Amino acid sequence: MSAQTQVRRITAPDIRARKSGEPLVCLTAYDAPMARILDPHCDLLLVGDSVGMVVHGLDSTIGVTLDMMIMHGKAVMRGSRRALVAVDMPFGSYEASPQQAFENAARIMSETGCQAIKIESGTYAAESIAFMAERSIPVVGHIGLRPQAALADGGFKAKGRTDAERQRVIDEARATADAGAFAIVIEGVAENLAEEITQAVDVPTIGIGASSACDGQILVTQDMLGVFEWTPKFVKRYDNMAERTDAAVARYAEEVRSRAFPSSAEVYTLKRKDG
Repeated sequence: MSAQTQVRRITAPDIRARKSGEPLVCLTAYDAPMARILDPHCDLLLVGDSVGMVVHGLDSTIGVTLDMMIMHGKAVMRGSRRALVAVDMPFGSYEASPQQAFENAARIMSETGCQAIKIESGTYAAESIAFMAERSIPVVGHIGLRPQAALADGGFKAKGRTDAERQRVIDEARATADAGAFAIVIEGVAENLAEEITQAVDVPTIGIGASSACDGQILVTQDMLGVFEWTPKFVKRYDNMAERTDAAVARYAEEVRSRAFPSSAEVYTLKRKDG
């Protein structure tokens, strides 16, 4: 048996069992090469609908389609072997009814081979989460700041600043967990609220801009690597890939213009396959 076939993929029950245990390491992934790099270090790779903004240059996640998510989900599955891969359900693919949510989630899972889907889960989504979970679709919830609701909210704003809003986020968390989600992403809330939610639900919480009070953290990989000039305040930049890439491309351009690159005879060998 090859070493590749011996690698065991992390499952939804594995993630759920990490509640109050070793923190979950999670990052976004949108393509096979990056997934291959991230996979040994991560417990969960999220094919987020943030791909619309990060990769496709959209102003929000609203324009992301089911076909886009499936395409990127397939790529991430090809590049990963160990991490659980969850694929976001895009705006408009699950809100109409539990049946719609199930059918689109089933399509994502069957066409990509991913291990779970993620749904932005206001309290209204509890029925759809339960419907999917009862039919063997592992679901990750997403509460607090929900990017798909940014237009209705007037932008990407932190949640839980008033007593009423704080209670609404707690209600979202409890409804999501009670409906059968095996983990919950908490975005854009203060540490004391993240701590209260983490203690209130029996599934792992994964924070993004929600402090270390959660059971793990997820970041947009390109933010963490410094691909863009601006990153959210809560993101620690572990690299400055934009500057390093710019410098590397500048060196390449200079060498090409000065013809200081190898000839094809030095770098290229055509090998014929027998038979």
